[in-house]
Amino acid sequence: MSVESTASTDTMEAGVPAAKLGVWWFIASEIMVFGGVLASFILLRLTGPGWAGDIEHNSVLLGSINTLVLLTSSFSIVEVLAANKAGDLEKFKKYMGITIALGLLFMVIKGVEYSIHIHEGLLPDKSLFWAFYFGMTGLHGLHVLAGIVANISLLVVVSKPGGLARYGHRSEMCGLYWHFVDVVWIFLFPLLYLG
Repeated sequence: MSVESTASTDTMEAGVPAAKLGVWWFIASEIMVFGGVLASFILLRLTGPGWAGDIEHNSVLLGSINTLVLLTSSFSIVEVLAANKAGDLEKFKKYMGITIALGLLFMVIKGVEYSIHIHEGLLPDKSLFWAFYFGMTGLHGLHVLAGIVANISLLVVVSKPGGLARYGHRSEMCGLYWHFVDVVWIFLFPLLYLG
């Protein structure tokens, strides 16, 4: 019996595959990280003046576009999972490519926003709001980048002969993580753009 088949037999006895359980544990730990930062932001915002003027510098249009981009990428990652279940490699590759492209578009838009803020002198040392803004969006951006890398890695291995049958199940783990990244943005957008 191979190591791979032994591992899958062991995890099926528990009822939940080990990889899926691991992703859920990782997401739970990340919820604690983002939850702590969001709670700190909200508490400081409620107790301190001057935040509204800083928030006005953020482009609601760019933030809204990025929200739409991530929500659309959630749809495309769901289609990746559906393609895996159907055994449709071409559909898998198409929708994974769309998901990756949308993730990259999100990062480009965020880079444009960063460059505008930096050009205006709105840096983390400017105020508590900007420290939180760059900290929270930077942390989120790192998670988006990690998701892009995971999705590209999965696309590469699935594209090899027999790859979909062997590795396609990993699309569920990538999907869980990608949805987590999207949900975090749903919390960040109103706090950082709508005030």
